[in-house]
Amino acid sequence: MHETHQLFGLRLDGKVAWVTGSSRGLGKAMAVLLAKLGARVVVNCFSNIKMGQQVVDEIVASGGQATLVAGDVMDQAEVNRMADEIEALWGGVDILVTNATPPQPVKRIEDYTWEEYQSMYDAFVKSPFLLSQRLLPVMKASRWGRIIQITSEVFHVGMPVYSAYVAAKGGQIGWSRSMANELAGEGITVNCVAPGWIPVERHANDSQDAKDAYVKTVPVGRWGTPDDAAWAVAWFASNEAGFLTGQTLIVNGGRSLN
Repeated sequence: MHETHQLFGLRLDGKVAWVTGSSRGLGKAMAVLLAKLGARVVVNCFSNIKMGQQVVDEIVASGGQATLVAGDVMDQAEVNRMADEIEALWGGVDILVTNATPPQPVKRIEDYTWEEYQSMYDAFVKSPFLLSQRLLPVMKASRWGRIIQITSEVFHVGMPVYSAYVAAKGGQIGWSRSMANELAGEGITVNCVAPGWIPVERHANDSQDAKDAYVKTVPVGRWGTPDDAAWAVAWFASNEAGFLTGQTLIVNGGRSLN
């Protein structure tokens, strides 16, 4: 498998990748794959230090390089502290993957509060802004960088009763397109990966009826896997994807074609 990666050029040796929200689920798969491809990976979590350290240990046991940096990616002081730690260890971040996500409220529009909307904007617009603003000086100095936003199919399908989440994801995608245009001349690309519903740990209590109904709407006829999303991230992170920016790759088995 290592030789196959080299054949297709998907090697990230010498690059530092920070994957937010990577102690489990899609973020864990992204962190593990980027490490397999040669990146030094910053595993990030907010509070579950034990799970985050387990991801680091798994990467190191497989011959990769990883470190755990815990903190709140929605707080400016915390973002600055974590970035300082990474720069002291590895000299800066080349690849930023904004994957961290809080629980999404599920309500009809008349039942939402603005505070619930604001919590979604803090997670999906404020956090990417704070992280990117702090990390861009190193990327600009090296004239190479990758900002990869993990968005969601919900924006593209107009998911009902998730309007706060959908609105914030739309803002995240719009911000990414603006940044792609602004940063293209600096050697920095900004792209989005928009997964569909890929069951991971946080979906353990979702009903089987809901799962059965969803998978029937997926044209390829199966569930997506965390690795499906991780490979999309790896491609955007690669040198070979340097001519792609401002794009959103929807990883949902064709579900948003209709």
